[in-house]
Amino acid sequence: MPAVDPVDELFELTRALRRNLVRHAAGGAWAVQGEPMARPAMPAGEAVEPAEAAEPARAPAARSSKLEVIRAELGECTRCKLHATRKSIVFGVGDPDAPLMFVGEGPGEQEDLRGEPFVGRAGELLDKMIEAMGWTRASVYINNIVMCRPPGNRNPQPDEVASCKPFLEARIGAVAPRIIVALGRPAANTLLGNDAPISALRGKFHDRNGVKVMPTFHPAYLLREPDKKREAWADLKLVMAELQRLGVEPPHRG
Repeated sequence: MPAVDPVDELFELTRALRRNLVRHAAGGAWAVQGEPMARPAMPAGEAVEPAEAAEPARAPAARSSKLEVIRAELGECTRCKLHATRKSIVFGVGDPDAPLMFVGEGPGEQEDLRGEPFVGRAGELLDKMIEAMGWTRASVYINNIVMCRPPGNRNPQPDEVASCKPFLEARIGAVAPRIIVALGRPAANTLLGNDAPISALRGKFHDRNGVKVMPTFHPAYLLREPDKKREAWADLKLVMAELQRLGVEPPHRG
């Protein structure tokens, strides 16, 4: 029997706990399998900073319309050489009003076949990570820096990234997330305009035109190097804490 990865087990336990909390919580009481559960205490010495002033109400329908306009402008894109080998344009998926966005590198084989980002093995792991944070695939926004699969799943080349980047910028502007999680070095370098290794970028927030960016390891890399999952989870916990500080609660609060 294969060994159980402890961080995978943590993701699964956290997801199960959140499902039970949603199922059994009522009237403000927290319960798991019928037993009362106290709200977790803040660690000693950590004060909760007041949430920033609430933003004006955002209109998801209007943001969805903006994304539709961007997709229409993209058309059956032939702006770079990737169009010659792709099967699908892989745009983006999720809540057009999401405060949390994930940006990856580019579609893989399964994504190219299905026309949706992160639906292969790496996507399954990303879904677990998102759910462990208290969110779902439908309540965040997921996309990539390029929308067509690079042959052999190689890294996107500079001219390919340059062709797609205006549409990435447009999607970020339309969704207006509070935090972007950059999955892997190509995504982080593209968003932050540098060429630093992911090991030097992860573990701390970077400002990008007033939007906080948290670089972390790509799920495909985590499948190859499972010992790095603990570091990736530490990055996501920083994202969870910052969203809470900003007054943004996850849909499935644990």
